[in-house]
Amino acid sequence: MLRYFSISLITIIFSLYAFEIYLPFKEKFSKEKLLKDQILKEQLYERQSGKKWDKRKRLQVYDDLKQINEDIVIRSQPAYFLKKSNYPIFPLSGISNSETIHCNENGYFSIYQSDRHGFNNPDEEWDSEEIEYLLIGDSLTHGSCVNRPNDIASVLRTLSNKTVLNLGYGGNGPLIEYAVLREYLNSNIKKVLWMYYESNDLFELVNERTNENLLKYLNSINYSQNLIDKQEDIDSLLKKNFQVELKTRLENQVINNATKIKDDYPLKYKILKFIRLNRTKKIFKKKDTTYEDIIFKEFEKILKLSVDLSKANNSRFVFVYVPEYRRYSGEKYSDENYDKIVSIVKKLDINFIDVREFFDNESNPKNFFPSQPFAWHYNIEGYKKIAETIYKYTKG
Repeated sequence: MLRYFSISLITIIFSLYAFEIYLPFKEKFSKEKLLKDQILKEQLYERQSGKKWDKRKRLQVYDDLKQINEDIVIRSQPAYFLKKSNYPIFPLSGISNSETIHCNENGYFSIYQSDRHGFNNPDEEWDSEEIEYLLIGDSLTHGSCVNRPNDIASVLRTLSNKTVLNLGYGGNGPLIEYAVLREYLNSNIKKVLWMYYESNDLFELVNERTNENLLKYLNSINYSQNLIDKQEDIDSLLKKNFQVELKTRLENQVINNATKIKDDYPLKYKILKFIRLNRTKKIFKKKDTTYEDIIFKEFEKILKLSVDLSKANNSRFVFVYVPEYRRYSGEKYSDENYDKIVSIVKKLDINFIDVREFFDNESNPKNFFPSQPFAWHYNIEGYKKIAETIYKYTKG
């Protein structure tokens, strides 16, 4: 019996280390494939646009454009302040009235002129007596990696020929989004569109619920920072924080460049990693995309408070569920979180637009995302499709 156990144990150990030896070759193949996919993506962009793919880093773009515009900035997300509690205010927007560098997933860096409150809108939208749509959400609502007029809010302006306010910002989760509503919602809003992105909204909520400043919005319906009247303070804080982060990034860049001269890891460390089966453990470590019940309960509470707030302002509240790329990438995808979110929306009897259903009916939903190997957000056609779907069910 002991002999068979020993043979089995040796076989298992041998198999594990054989797999550990195989993994670097697999990783190399994957990296080569990603590189080839990126080259194909760049070639496609260059054929279609007649322009070269912009391979600069965001900091390089900033340095280049600063020669032309001294006041240009890189977008600064509210989520940056989740772990910073020593500031007098928690900003929920960006720097106002500034040319703002956003991101690049489609071959070019998207850049927008922020409005008087630091959001991605034409500034005159705030002057309208009646606003047809107010959008709340994260990076996809913000309009990541496309320029106006190709973001969701801009397409809705074109379709409706009415005023649309986009209060979305990259990195936002449900609690920040509720705080944005509390600070900026007005009685002249006809429809509030709550844009729920299935990729990371619950993950963002997990982080947000640890911030004392944000929890004040959840614990008291009378709490407010009066941010709409404090844009000068917000700009000052964000510019100061931006300079600190800029200095940190430059210092890290110097360190990284110096590190590249040396070998990545000493041989001793590589052997230790091999003995510990680091690569194998990483492969078999389950990626946890499930959330505790408390997260769904808090999401329900936030959603109900947002609905009540909208009703108090005579605004129609609409919940828009937006799917992520992984759903269509061929990976195994679970609808467990989707089912729970939908049940909450139905329980609260909220107007519901499920963009996923419309994407599922398309012959190839992947066409709505940037070409591989990266597809974090949407391309121009994807944003257009979402806006058209929303308009179809909310017009009138």
